Parts: sequence; structure tokens; C-alpha cells
Amino acid sequence: MSKTDQAQHKGIYLLPNLFTTGALFAGYYSIIAGIQGKFEMASVCIFIAALLDALDGRVARLTNTQSEFGEQYDSLSDLVSFGVAPSLLMFNWSLYYLNAVHPVLGKLGWLAAFIFAVSGALRLARFNTQIGVADKAYFQGLPSPAAAAVLSSFVWVCVELELSGADLKYIALPLTVTSGLLMVSRFRYYSFKTIPFKENVSFVWILILVLIFVLLTIKTAWVLFVVFTGYALSGIIITLLSIKRQRANKKVKAEKTTLNKETDES
Repeated sequence: MSKTDQAQHKGIYLLPNLFTTGALFAGYYSIIAGIQGKFEMASVCIFIAALLDALDGRVARLTNTQSEFGEQYDSLSDLVSFGVAPSLLMFNWSLYYLNAVHPVLGKLGWLAAFIFAVSGALRLARFNTQIGVADKAYFQGLPSPAAAAVLSSFVWVCVELELSGADLKYIALPLTVTSGLLMVSRFRYYSFKTIPFKENVSFVWILILVLIFVLLTIKTAWVLFVVFTGYALSGIIITLLSIKRQRANKKVKAEKTTLNKETDES
């Protein structure tokens, strides 16, 4: 039997794909809940999808069950859970009401939701093509789960504060577009893949983690919104500081070159 025939008859690994299916289900149910007006539930489902998405890859590596099928399935699940679901959540919760102001604004509303969804698709496609090539320490562009978390946590906080999406439509519009464009931007975001989990760390880090868990228990939506919004802004800051550092290094090198020339001439 040839390798091609073996690949065709080979089955799929159950355990990691169960997590991926669970993430896809959570993302799909988020869409259903948003259509039904259950916006808090829709937001929570996106975070459940993000948790399951974070687990499926780690489970596959721990059990040595990675596969090309699993990678492709995971990308399709991410597109639904972190591209389509949050964009429809924002549209159903807030952007839909722009149509009542003016038909043109109504079109801008669903176009903003589409920009987020297509940006998620482009972000995932670019990520898949850069596997094994890109720097593991940083992501290029805001990861789609983080972008989805910004939108869903914003909706979750507003629902808890009993703020209507119709009243916040002019905030929801730029927030949706900006979050989408950050996914396809060239800003660098720390990936957390280089954290030395197996090495000894200061006891202070344990206290910080405990504090985060306590805050999550007390004010879940607020903590998630602050954390992921801060992460979205961190990429801009990291990139700008990197550019500033590079320019400073170039300036120092140019000054050294000029000084060496003057020394040689003298």
C-alpha cells in the first residue's frame, strides 16, 4: 500500500479534535444566543471557545496526536468562534441600530462587522503560512482569540452595567473596525510561548496569579476587558518602542562611522 493510500485510510485523533469541536460548538452557540438577544451568554460562549481552543493544541502535543487534519480543523473552528461569532455579536447587539439613524450608516454597520470577520480569516491564513518561519516569541498582528475577547468582554461589561447597544453604536463601530484591522496589522504581540514554565520563578508571581483569579471571580467581565484591551494596546506600544530603538541604534552607528572617518582623515 502506498503512502497516499495509507493517508487516505488513516483515521483522525479523537481527543484533541473533541476539544476543537467543543470550541466550534461554543462559537456556533454564541451566534445563536446573539440572534436570540442573549448577549451575555453569547459573550461567555466566546470565552469558552477560547479556553477550549487553547487546550486542544496542548492536548495534541502532550498525547503526541498532532496531525495536519487537526491543524486545518482548528483553523476552521477559529474562523467561526473568533471571526464570525464576535462580529455577529457586535452587529446584533449594537451595529444593527445604525440603520435607524441613516441607511448609509446601517451599511457601515454590517460592513464593520464584515471587516472584523474577514480580518480574522486573513489573520488565520497568514498565521498558517508562517508556521515554522515566524519568531515564536511574537505574533504578527493581534491574535484572533484576543480580538474576539476585546469585543465580547466589552459587550459583557455593558450588559452588566445595563447599557444598551443602541446607545453605544458610535463606540461599537470604531471598536469593531479597529480590533479587526489590528489582526491584519504588522504590530508585534508577545506570544507567551517563551515563558520558562519549567524554571523556578519568584514567589511574587504566585501571589499575582492568585490575585488575578480572585479578581476574575469577583469581576470577571471587567478583568477580561481590561486584560485583553491592554494586550491589544501592548502590540502598538511594543512595535513603536522597537522602531524607536532601531532608529536610535542607526543614529549611533552613523555617528560612529562619521567619527571614524574624521579620525582617519586627521
